[in-house]
Amino acid sequence: MKQLAFFPSSSMAWYMAKTFLKRVFAVLAMLVIILMSLDLLRQSSDILAVPGNGSSQIITYIAWRTPQVVAQFLPFSVLLGTLIMLAGMNQNSEIVAMKAAGLSAHQILAPLVVTAIGIAFLTFIFNDHVLAPTSAKLKAWQAVDYAQVPGQSDIRTRVWVLDGDDLIFAKTVIGGGPSMILKDVRINERVNGELTSVTQGPVARWTDDGWTLNDATTFTVANAATSTAPIVRFGQGLEPSRFTISSLDADSLGFAALREAIDAQKAAGRPVEGAEAAWWHKLSGPLASILMPLLGSIAGFGLARAGKTFVRVVIGMALGFTYFVVDNFALAMGNLGAYDPFIAAWAPFFLFLLLGETVLIRSEE
Repeated sequence: MKQLAFFPSSSMAWYMAKTFLKRVFAVLAMLVIILMSLDLLRQSSDILAVPGNGSSQIITYIAWRTPQVVAQFLPFSVLLGTLIMLAGMNQNSEIVAMKAAGLSAHQILAPLVVTAIGIAFLTFIFNDHVLAPTSAKLKAWQAVDYAQVPGQSDIRTRVWVLDGDDLIFAKTVIGGGPSMILKDVRINERVNGELTSVTQGPVARWTDDGWTLNDATTFTVANAATSTAPIVRFGQGLEPSRFTISSLDADSLGFAALREAIDAQKAAGRPVEGAEAAWWHKLSGPLASILMPLLGSIAGFGLARAGKTFVRVVIGMALGFTYFVVDNFALAMGNLGAYDPFIAAWAPFFLFLLLGETVLIRSEE
């Protein structure tokens, strides 16, 4: 019966879980400190270049950027924590002692998997209630180059509008009504669906029932020629209200809010495949923590005196990093509409779940 029990020893389970958590959060803290330091070296000059910005703005940037770093590298930390823990226990013959006591590889790994389930649940809550709002604030701040951000309802980013055959893109839309300002504007002029020219300019304003783009540069496709003009008129009759619906930013929306936004975009006839994939990934993404003990388990089994512990650690690391590559690739294909949104979000998880279980069964043998 002991061999069939999930946790044959509660003391052993608590020891494994606590050791696992210590390794994971130690690695996470190290990664966050190093990566935030490097990020600040790159961004602090841009932040302080704005008149009036000082140490308080640097602290604000750290507060809003840190959740992104934590969310991005927590699964890596779980993988590295697993490898460090199991490799160390194998070197100290702790794994051998557990097996000699009658524990199977699944029973040894069970406390780590259960702990990883808890980490995945906390990751989902963290992403929904901390990461999403801070990402929205940071992106709005970066959209105005770390200057004073207008009211939340007065700024939108990455807005696409179809005007006849032409596609108009504005990186930032500030304000509303006749006083609306478009920044970093690109006008893709098309004839029968074929691109004929691209006009770009820093600022566009609503004047005389149309838009005026200042300091414009036009690239003509037919002769590959570039020309400049101080003023270009476009979008005659294209009301400012058309620019009030921004593109969906899944990273800046929580799980429920993203679902509502997807439904609204779908009702408006806009494509939502990429957003659907991102919505499903808000569920499957945190579950990556559960895979890491399975993929890293190869580091804990096998004879340490055989001198191949380092090789098994490298293999476990390679398996974990391969998962992240496949997951990002599938999500990109989902954003492009090449994969069904559900498949794009969940296929890598189930594929590597089977692979991890295969690794563990081979470890049993």
